[in-house]
Amino acid sequence: MTTNAREPRVHPVSILSLRPTQMTVGMREVKEKRKRWREHGKRKQSDLLGTHMIPVVAGPDGRYYVIDHHHLGRALHDEGIKEVLVTVVGDLRMVEREAFWGVMDNKRWVYPYDSKGERRPFRDLPKSVADLRDDPFRSLAGELRRMGGFAKDTTPFSEFLWADFLRRKLTRKAVDANFDKALEKALAAAKSKDAIYLPGWCGPASDD
Repeated sequence: MTTNAREPRVHPVSILSLRPTQMTVGMREVKEKRKRWREHGKRKQSDLLGTHMIPVVAGPDGRYYVIDHHHLGRALHDEGIKEVLVTVVGDLRMVEREAFWGVMDNKRWVYPYDSKGERRPFRDLPKSVADLRDDPFRSLAGELRRMGGFAKDTTPFSEFLWADFLRRKLTRKAVDANFDKALEKALAAAKSKDAIYLPGWCGPASDD
């Protein structure tokens, strides 16, 4: 009997064995998730681990590749959690190793861009969630969405597209120096016609 690929693996998987499919996260967002995690009691934490499954793709090397919830994975790791439950949303075990990343790219299950928004070779992807780097513009994009600057969208890696847009509007120095001020500028930029091509844009309705 074959099991459905979308069924969650109910056996726990080591967080550090999970392979990321992106290079960066917004560390402000990770810190916020850690804070919320600590506010829960042990029982609630246990319930959350049972319901918040990490979506993964099974690769030809027997590893699981995380395709969403990188921030959660990093936050749980930083909080000392050793194992999580995963749900397998894609099975690429039959793909030849040399072709694996090309297939992942084609399915938009990988985003190999660094904290400057520059594309890197797949070999530069982090080997574990512990190696994910901070991209302050990804934090800015996440906060911008939470305050209604743009709508949540099903486009893969949509918040990274917004991060790249904001990267062209603000300097990293400005974001690091005063996040709240940078957020005000980000909100103004998000409502402008410049951002109209981005997923989830909800700028002002045109007068014509």
